[in-house]
Parts: sequence; structure tokens; C-alpha cells
Amino acid sequence: MEPMRPMEPMKPMEPMKPMKGAEPWWPEDLGSPASSGGQNGLRYAFFPEKHRLLVEREGKTTTYDSGDHRISGVQQQSGGTVSFASQNGTVDLDSLKQVG
Repeated sequence: MEPMRPMEPMKPMEPMKPMKGAEPWWPEDLGSPASSGGQNGLRYAFFPEKHRLLVEREGKTTTYDSGDHRISGVQQQSGGTVSFASQNGTVDLDSLKQVG
């Protein structure tokens, strides 16, 4: 029978890596959005200083001129229509001018 060996000391645990937040999916030059969110495969980010609303659907990002609207939420109707809440009421995405 083999003699018993002493227990080896435990190896120190590796420190936990900090969790990463969601990586921004918009161009860095726009800065941080005032509001952003998503619903049903669509996501948006609103940049009031630049008057820009970015909408990503099915992996394609489109940039809109938000004019004087301050976007604060998104709504999708069953027919596929997308609208946003603003200080002026509901704004249909189709009513905003595409700029990219």
C-alpha cells in the first residue's frame, strides 16, 4: 500500500473579470444617446445634439434626421409600422427624413 501524500494547497482563484456592458452599435462620433431601446428585433438610439435617430432592423442600420423631436420610446404596430414617442406626441418613422 502506498503511503498517503499530504494535500496540495489550493490554487488561488483567478479574479473575476468585470462584466462588459453592451457594446455601442452606433458610430462613436455621435457620442452617447439620450435614449435607446429595442423591441421585436428593432433597436434605436437617439442623439438630440446631432438631431439623429439611428434604427437597426435585421442587421441594417438607418440614420434619420429627428428634427425638433426628442425621442423617448418606440412602438411597433402589428402591420410593421414603427413609431416613436416624442414631446410632440407620436412620430411615425416613415415621416422622418433618412440621411444615411
